[in-house]
Amino acid sequence: MALMEAKVKSVLSGDTLILHNLNNPKQERTLSLAYVSAPRLRREGDEPFAFESRDFLRRLLVGRVVQFRVIYTIPTGAKREYGIISLPGSNKQLPEVAVAEGWLKVRDDAGRKDDSEDAVSFLEKLQAAEARAKADSKGLWTESSDRIECIYEVLDAKVFADEVKGKAMDAIVEKVLSGDRLIVRLVQTPTKHVQTVLLIAGVRTPATKRTNPSDGKEQPAEPFGEEAQSFVEQRLLQRNATIDILGVSPQGHLVGSVKHPTHGSIAPYLLKAGLARCTDHHSTLLGSEMGALRQAEKVAKDNRVGVFKGHVAPRSAGGEIEAVVSKVQSADTIFLRNKAGGEKRINLSSVRQPKPTDPKQAPWVPEAKEFLRKKLIGKHVKFTVDGKRPAQEGFDEREMATVSHNGKNVGLLLVENGFASVIRHRADDSDRSPIYDDLLQAEQQAQEEGKGMWGAKPPAAKPNVDYSESLEKAKRQLSLLSRQKKVPAIVDFVKSGSRFTVLIPRDNAKLTFVLSGIRAPKSARNENEKSEPFGKEAHDFANKRCLQRDIEVDVEDTDKIGAFIGTLYVNRENFAKLLLEEGLASVHAYSAEKSGNANELFAAEKRAKEARKGMWHDWTPEAEEDGETLATADTNGAANGDSAPTQRRKDYRDVVVTHVDEGGRLKLQLVGTGTSALTELMSTFRKFHLTPSNNTGLPGPPKAGDFVAAKFSEDDEWYRAKVRRNDRENKKAEVLYVDYGNSETVPWSRLRPLVQSQFLPSALRPQAVDAQLAFIQLPTSPEYAADAVDFISQQAAGRQLVANVEATVENVMYITLFDPKVSSNLDQSVNADVVGEGLAMVPRKLKAWERAAGDALTGLRKREEEAKKERRGMWEYGDLTEDD
Repeated sequence: MALMEAKVKSVLSGDTLILHNLNNPKQERTLSLAYVSAPRLRREGDEPFAFESRDFLRRLLVGRVVQFRVIYTIPTGAKREYGIISLPGSNKQLPEVAVAEGWLKVRDDAGRKDDSEDAVSFLEKLQAAEARAKADSKGLWTESSDRIECIYEVLDAKVFADEVKGKAMDAIVEKVLSGDRLIVRLVQTPTKHVQTVLLIAGVRTPATKRTNPSDGKEQPAEPFGEEAQSFVEQRLLQRNATIDILGVSPQGHLVGSVKHPTHGSIAPYLLKAGLARCTDHHSTLLGSEMGALRQAEKVAKDNRVGVFKGHVAPRSAGGEIEAVVSKVQSADTIFLRNKAGGEKRINLSSVRQPKPTDPKQAPWVPEAKEFLRKKLIGKHVKFTVDGKRPAQEGFDEREMATVSHNGKNVGLLLVENGFASVIRHRADDSDRSPIYDDLLQAEQQAQEEGKGMWGAKPPAAKPNVDYSESLEKAKRQLSLLSRQKKVPAIVDFVKSGSRFTVLIPRDNAKLTFVLSGIRAPKSARNENEKSEPFGKEAHDFANKRCLQRDIEVDVEDTDKIGAFIGTLYVNRENFAKLLLEEGLASVHAYSAEKSGNANELFAAEKRAKEARKGMWHDWTPEAEEDGETLATADTNGAANGDSAPTQRRKDYRDVVVTHVDEGGRLKLQLVGTGTSALTELMSTFRKFHLTPSNNTGLPGPPKAGDFVAAKFSEDDEWYRAKVRRNDRENKKAEVLYVDYGNSETVPWSRLRPLVQSQFLPSALRPQAVDAQLAFIQLPTSPEYAADAVDFISQQAAGRQLVANVEATVENVMYITLFDPKVSSNLDQSVNADVVGEGLAMVPRKLKAWERAAGDALTGLRKREEEAKKERRGMWEYGDLTEDD
């Protein structure tokens, strides 16, 4: 038979080879060497010298082109061919060379069926070569007792990996299952081998054709799966290789780098050829080497080869952009403000805050947010957009970005400290951090060191107590805070330009905080409301300067609903002064004088006026001078009797004072059709609630703003009320009795639903009206202020009087109260009696409508002078205003 040519693909044993066609590698044939036999490699245990016999042939032939001739065949089951191979570049032949080296035995039955002259001659050569090998104790004929032990099953892959990690091991690639999955024979020692499955670290190739073990059906190969397998076979199959074991896969397979003796690791070549993708699961095993694999993958993407044939490169988002962190929403989401003032929300690329739904991670959510707030709020950062997530499932569109501060990647900083985990992206997901592998490495290290949420112990719980929840709580905390100066705090939320939610970490306290000394215009709370002029601008300015910033507060007092009043310092500056300087607030004279910051605040307001800023954009000095002149003329003229005073407003109304709060503010009912209707309504209301069938409690916990029926604690009668606050823990609610103006905290059991149409506010509006005594200012001293409130209550509470409405400002009526049974002229009023008792004074700075009432001011100043002379009330130690 003529000689044929083929390439040796692999060697099965010392006497059997796999050949493939030179032009078609898929066309293979098995050839056994004629007249000889070799010891067998078997899973249950290799025969003696089986590996050495096979290895002799492997080193000699694998990957080489040879000539061969088939001498005979044995048609047992699969047709087996037996032949002779001519070694390239020499006159030597196999099996003669192998027999001479002692690695093959001549069969006892050799040549029995072929007695041709050529066969007999060739057989004689083999027998002579065998005799010499025996005589020289070569190969199989050696008397050495050192046998190679091969383990075919690794019982605990993790233990084995830990033992050999860091050691470069010699190995032979026995089989290529797919482009990234091999069977390798690891040479631990010359006499101890381990044969097992190995995954090539850092890559994943398409799957080859395989049979599904569950149903026995054959699954076709994925695109480029067979090409990847062939690529590795041509370069590594039955070649010597060096393997670094790096770890174990979740399925229990060893993972390692496979290196060709001269060309190095196979992984970058697979990637550059487009026959594999990088796999993130091995990033922590490879460490810095993963970067080289990413670059190799990028080459394939750029060239659009293999699995990246249809690859579309993501559009570049441009270079780094500078911005300021305006808000930290969570440990992975922040708001950035650019130089133009525009604000955008971004998510940190490839990192996720501790999961609120995970019981182990949830306690770290506030800790992680606070860590990021301290690092970033108000700081200049640089960011690069890595990709976008389209809006879906109720989520808005999100931009994923890499953010750095002082050259440090913020996401990496979070992961290193155990305050964030790394997102596992899909293989085709390119919207990821450019340092993704570093993030994975940092996460693994944080887990090993037990940092942050990877630690054994959760952080100590620090629930904040809301001291503005009720006036009672606020008063208790006021006694503590008012004795301290510049208490460290954090602005948690900005409600308006002058109203904030503030946290005091050292006390675990939460407060509603109102700036003293100023009045900022109100901003809209929702889309349906309308802001006062410059209300939105004031709110935005407060957000920009204060939100989530470290601040200091001086607490001076509380208001009637439990909010704390005082001074707030940002970067050691009085924020009220900053609002005034921007023209986004005006001075409230009474509280400014009470706070002790009046001079500073008036000066700031003056600067804003002169610069025509904000609400003072159309201010003119002439208008203010005219107003001051008018006030002087009114006062002096009335006192001297030389000129008639400006016309004072006359709007007399019969009223019933239903409540006087601790700040001296009044609640009135205007006597008329409203009070008549209220009398009828209350009669029906009481009868309704006396009926047993209507004894139905609330269907669920009340909500702030709900209208309900509430049972007043003093008389156990039912009244219409509105829920101000709700205490779910104690099952209590603070309610405001809308027809009388007083409030109290009651158990939920004393509340009923208010759903009957005849009792709703739409049928009869709430009858309590806000009012305040005009032209007077109560003392700043708590003792005298309390005396003033008691006096006003004695004179007015529960009585029907006559009120002259001097002005209405922000839905509050400023009134002069007269007792029709006693008052014979305009100077005999409750207002004048309060001043006459030394329990109030005439304000030093008057509003425009107050300046127009020269006659009233003259009478009140006269009563004030009498109180001073007789040392009544607040004047008992002299005139405290002489230094003003």
